[in-house]
Amino acid sequence: MNLYVALGPLISLVAGILILIIPRLLNYIVAVYLIVMGLIGLFGGMRL
Repeated sequence: MNLYVALGPLISLVAGILILIIPRLLNYIVAVYLIVMGLIGLFGGMRL
């Protein structure tokens, strides 16, 4: 059985959970999220 998980929604889910748990990290989480999404967009989301 193959399970395909898209990277974008998974990163969004983790970022959302971290923001709920540690609101002080909001700026850092948003910055990292934007950088990761930009890199995924540029490099096409390397599929394994």
